Amino acid sequence: MNRIEAFGYIAAQAARGDISFPTSVNAVLRLQQALNDPDCHLEHAIRLVLGEPQLAARTVALANSSAFNAGNRPISNVRAAVTRIGYRNLQMLVASLVVRQFGSCIQDPDLRDKAEQLWEHTVQVAALAQVFARRVTFVNPDTAMFAGIVHEVGAFYLLTRADAFPGLLDDDDDRWGELCEDVVTREVARRLSLPEPVCDAIFDMRGSWLHMPPTSLLDTLLMANLYAEVPSPLARAVKLPDHCDSALDYLVDEDALHAIIEEAAELADSMGQAVLV
Repeated sequence: MNRIEAFGYIAAQAARGDISFPTSVNAVLRLQQALNDPDCHLEHAIRLVLGEPQLAARTVALANSSAFNAGNRPISNVRAAVTRIGYRNLQMLVASLVVRQFGSCIQDPDLRDKAEQLWEHTVQVAALAQVFARRVTFVNPDTAMFAGIVHEVGAFYLLTRADAFPGLLDDDDDRWGELCEDVVTREVARRLSLPEPVCDAIFDMRGSWLHMPPTSLLDTLLMANLYAEVPSPLARAVKLPDHCDSALDYLVDEDALHAIIEEAAELADSMGQAVLV
């Protein structure tokens, strides 16, 4: 099977809804689906977290990070941790586990390196999206961070499938991988029950232009991707113009942009052991 046939095979499977997740992903996915239930009460959510030791440890670690522990009051139990970080951030944490599990299942060393780079990119985009949301676009910062965490789910899935097709993601000048990824992303997002506004923003990212002034979740993700220091290994590199030549200069001066980037870097670092490892 040549590369074009392999991409077509993967895309056709996805279009039929034939998406196979690794066992480790399925376990976390069941937890995420339970948390997505609007009738899931706090007590039930706490029990679900306690049932996943890895998630329980990360929830407490996240609650004790500088992002959520401004008063420097450490806590040591899941109930207090869930109360402190809030339900939305708990869902973000579970989503990060789902995304992270994709990369852990890859066997090929080169693909694993790509998955690690993609995770670093994802982390930076999530942190930047949160800060841009608070300081520029004024969309919900928690939603922006969640969207940043899951915006590459299709690429992660494609990396896991590439394990069975050696050379699939080598130089792709004809961009078949992008077409396949777009199909895969829609089905993976459906299986993950991602919220509609998040799905819309993720689906519209490829080929979209930043609006002026930027006010949407899509704009937030586009800016976060532009200023992420680590690029996606499956995307073409984009060379940014000097800030003074950019339309963004009309909204955010160069000092403010540097402050945003530094704040996002600190946010990503502070959450590192909880969410990003």
